[in-house]
Amino acid sequence: MDKAAAYARQFNTIRAILEEEDDWTAAMATVACELHHAFDNFHWTGFYRNVGGELVIGPYQGGHGCLRITFDRGVCGAAARTKETQLVDDVHAFPGHIACSSSTLSEVVVPVLTPDGALLGVLDVDSDEPAAFDATDAAGLEAIAAWLGARYADQIGSKSESSTK
Repeated sequence: MDKAAAYARQFNTIRAILEEEDDWTAAMATVACELHHAFDNFHWTGFYRNVGGELVIGPYQGGHGCLRITFDRGVCGAAARTKETQLVDDVHAFPGHIACSSSTLSEVVVPVLTPDGALLGVLDVDSDEPAAFDATDAAGLEAIAAWLGARYADQIGSKSESSTK
């Protein structure tokens, strides 16, 4: 199965699992698990939540991640600050990269935005392989993130989590 088809299959699975689930944390945990186990090159897969203008670790799969990331630091901070997907072939060449794991070589980070543009958080995927991600990965993750942002926009329990627009 090609990669685009694999993302489509995972997206369908995620939507089916979360069909009646309205808890944002449960959704993040489910998405992280489904994606992490679907792709061999996903070595850390998870979410950072926007809490008062700072990224705070959410549900993830893999080794320990950074606990808090400001918007002015690293690949996740860049995705949060610009509200644009960051596709990084070599994290060591990325200005201000944060080495949460010394084994990470490449990364893709997708913002999770509500329909009105509020940042709920970011979906972060790291790989221990160089240049592990491409435009197909970005598009597949962006589709999932857009659906999550629309689906859970009104389910966020804390105003501070969605306060940055």
